[in-house]
Amino acid sequence: MKSTKNFRFLFFSIVIGLLLIITACGNNDDSTTETKNENKESTETAEVTLDSAMGEVTIPADIKRVMAPFHEDALLALGVTPVAKWAIGETVQEYLEKDLKDVPSIEWNLPLEQVLSHEPDLIILENNMDGYEGKYEEYNKIATTYVMTEETQTDWHKQIETFGKILGKEEAAKKALSDYETKVTEAKDQLKEAIGDQTVAAIWAVGNQFFLFEHNRHSADVVYNELGLNQPALVKELGDAQNAQWNPISVEKLSELDADHVFLLALEGEQGIETLENSAVWQSTPAAQNGNVHILNDASNWTNKGLLASEKTIDDIVKTLIK
Repeated sequence: MKSTKNFRFLFFSIVIGLLLIITACGNNDDSTTETKNENKESTETAEVTLDSAMGEVTIPADIKRVMAPFHEDALLALGVTPVAKWAIGETVQEYLEKDLKDVPSIEWNLPLEQVLSHEPDLIILENNMDGYEGKYEEYNKIATTYVMTEETQTDWHKQIETFGKILGKEEAAKKALSDYETKVTEAKDQLKEAIGDQTVAAIWAVGNQFFLFEHNRHSADVVYNELGLNQPALVKELGDAQNAQWNPISVEKLSELDADHVFLLALEGEQGIETLENSAVWQSTPAAQNGNVHILNDASNWTNKGLLASEKTIDDIVKTLIK
């Protein structure tokens, strides 16, 4: 009898233990489900209201189809692929084509019918809208339209931050900017060790015309103001870039360029390459005499400003100057 009681006690103890385990597992499953739901909710973007050049704009939640012509650099830096990419005819931003080759083009002046055909949820426009075919109100009827402030348009760092807020990717924006600063610091140290105080210049050859970059023109801002590379006297003489238009410089004037290194940005077979090779005055410059004229066939990242453009420019410089 005693053994039977002991058996029953043991049996009920085991059953109760199993029930406790099952209950605990059930609770854990519920907890896991709740956690998953919380994580799922945290990935969904919320509605946000921001200042713009047109006043306050409320961006709807969970934007999926974004259009930001000519500023696809910032979208890609945040992991967002646009529904259409900026183009002038067949000309696109080549340095972005690795990510955008399958994305359809939209003409630079944003014809309303083309915009409508891409069915955007959000349109991001430049501060000066004079070049667009449509007016703000017309684009805003197609989709929520955000017009950048001048600061956001001209400062790509600020643009990354703003786009991060618009698209619910503020953490991605912070990481992208932090990673970029690390890249700049590392490259700056490497270049200082490799070339010391030597001077660097960049020339863009288009046909048989030559354009010398001022210190703050497009990605030259990276060369001089972020990497801290030294400007030759002729670049200092140019001063600040005054506007979007720039004037060509003659080969005779280029003969005064006393740079130790010159990046010559020119498509393969461009007439300007042959012109310089056959110019006695150009061949007498320090960079030409020392074999330090470095030809780069893709100028697209150098003629733009953006996080990805700047990163590629840094890669071009490091690869070329650090042996």
